[in-house]
Amino acid sequence: MCVWRKSGRAAGFPDYALTGDYRISTSRFGIGQTINSNCTPLGLHRVAKKIGGGYPQGTVFRGRKAVGLTWEGLPDATIVHRILWLEGLEPRFNRGDGVDSFQRYIYIHGFADETTLGRPASHGCIHMAAADLIPLYDWLPEGTLVWISQGPGIL
Repeated sequence: MCVWRKSGRAAGFPDYALTGDYRISTSRFGIGQTINSNCTPLGLHRVAKKIGGGYPQGTVFRGRKAVGLTWEGLPDATIVHRILWLEGLEPRFNRGDGVDSFQRYIYIHGFADETTLGRPASHGCIHMAAADLIPLYDWLPEGTLVWISQGPGIL
């Protein structure tokens, strides 16, 4: 996944600069928009909610609530560190009945088993390493646009 930031080279003509390139995992079920498919949705999204700021690395989340720590009996946790909850912005593609990314609980989040990064492993979300996710979480405001594509991702 690549992260780009608007640098504003000249008034009215924004320029974008690559600010990071991250190893991630997407769905082991492939790409898709449909609810209950466990696929990673494509298209334009935004960070609708940020969850987990201020918690220590290794915090485990269930139902978006902190429930413990990976080193305190939860080493196989599936949602850890931080959550960037995505909202689709394209009606009938990733927003609305049957395809809504927000209602599907599509996140960018940490995953306890970071050895899976770089290959399909999720149930629709985007997994990142804690060392990448936590600074990115701190840096990006809610409302940040996220583009998910089959090629290199742009955030």
